[in-house]
Amino acid sequence: MNATIDRIRRQVSDLHQELVRYNLVVWTAGNVSARVPGEDLLVIKPSGVPYDELTPANMIVCDLDGKVVEGEHAPSSDTAAHAYVYRHLPEVGGVVHTHSTYSCAWAARGEAVPCVLTAMADEFGAEIPVGPFALIGDDSIGRGIVDTLRGHRSPAVLMQNHGVFTIGKDAEAAVKAAVMCEDVARTVHLSRQLGEPLPIAQADIDSLNHRYQNVYGQPQAR
Repeated sequence: MNATIDRIRRQVSDLHQELVRYNLVVWTAGNVSARVPGEDLLVIKPSGVPYDELTPANMIVCDLDGKVVEGEHAPSSDTAAHAYVYRHLPEVGGVVHTHSTYSCAWAARGEAVPCVLTAMADEFGAEIPVGPFALIGDDSIGRGIVDTLRGHRSPAVLMQNHGVFTIGKDAEAAVKAAVMCEDVARTVHLSRQLGEPLPIAQADIDSLNHRYQNVYGQPQAR
């Protein structure tokens, strides 16, 4: 058990540096969490600690009610939202939150990012939806995430007037979705400065998403 938690702590710590690498966060905002396989536990960053001070040792282990199990710091202020997602979406193994610039610009407008790029069809399979406005501090944000993404292909949601939350089968997949969300939010924004983006037919979105999710990449070793 300790070896598993140590591995997840290291992974979560390392993935926070990917948020910095891809310019998805500033100062101490944003967070990555991961479910501990086979346990009702999650690992998340401490609240308000600079990214260059994050280490595996100061990652926080919480139960799925958001209560601290291991760690010397207070957990992220978004822990309740992450915990709610894990409780209600058992297939989710990782959650990421960012305030990335272009995605937040769409969130500030309360506007979904339309699926007008093949890269969006690949990764999201639909528009990137908008979730309701909710205050930080309890599981209201988590409820909005789950209500918006349950039954939706997109692993990303723009929480109105707030920022991006992404989910994945593991924390790395959730980080990838956050990176891709910001990339397409920027590109579609720029496209709209030139005119109205051209839509992609739903049948083509379905085909692109199926290929990317089931065929793209290297075959898995048997």
